[in-house]
Amino acid sequence: MMNCDKIELDSSSKAFMVPYLLKNQDSEKVPFMLVVPGGGYNHFGKKEQESIALFWNSMGFSSAVLYYTLAPCKFPQPLFDLARAVAFVRKNAENWKIDSEKIWLCGFSAGGHLCATLGSFWNTPLLKDVIMEEKHLSPEEFCPDGLCLCYPVISAERKICHEGSILRLTENLTETECEQVCSQTLTENPDGKPFKELVRDAVSVEKHISKTFPKTFVWHTLEDQAVPAENTLVLAESLRKAGVDFEYHLFKSGQHGLALAENTPAQLWPQLFMNFMG
Repeated sequence: MMNCDKIELDSSSKAFMVPYLLKNQDSEKVPFMLVVPGGGYNHFGKKEQESIALFWNSMGFSSAVLYYTLAPCKFPQPLFDLARAVAFVRKNAENWKIDSEKIWLCGFSAGGHLCATLGSFWNTPLLKDVIMEEKHLSPEEFCPDGLCLCYPVISAERKICHEGSILRLTENLTETECEQVCSQTLTENPDGKPFKELVRDAVSVEKHISKTFPKTFVWHTLEDQAVPAENTLVLAESLRKAGVDFEYHLFKSGQHGLALAENTPAQLWPQLFMNFMG
């Protein structure tokens, strides 16, 4: 395994990525896993960083950890960070000896929300600013080949959401900025909501699933009290309706933030993911 220095992704953002690359002894290219830690968009979960990247190394992946923009931030800045990271990895696939068609995202909690948001919006006007700034890039270069979502924040519906994550993404947006985000993500406003309220629909992932959403592996636990399991239940239903290739596992026990979930029933999730990936 070869560690690289951190890679800054954009001069206007503090976001950076730390790679953990396998040293290949032959010409075979390996899959890549970009780890996106959780933390409610105001910190990074300690168990969801380097230890996860090293775990994926042990499973045959080169990997990296993305440290995206945290609060006080404005949506969609963290999404721009992730899109640039995926494009950077794909651009460097040959040098890093990775398979450019096997670039996966492993997102935890709020990091799972971020990954799923890119899955929804990679080919939409929401990312046009990044495309315009990076004129050599196409939307396809932002698109991950698959998602591994671990107890992710998904919905902004108040009855089931992780309110802290949603607020940190949206509370600093002005009314004008909310209107711009809504115009790039939503087709209608049947209830006539003000844009400061309507923007919650824009960051509610289950409302934006289409057939272009990447293949997805999801796991969660029924006992999760921080991010209720309803988040992934509504995601699974939206994925099913859209005809997306996905697999969903809901384990009975285990609190939020399990990471590799050692010594719990959910510790099976990495092997289940590998089976799904094929």
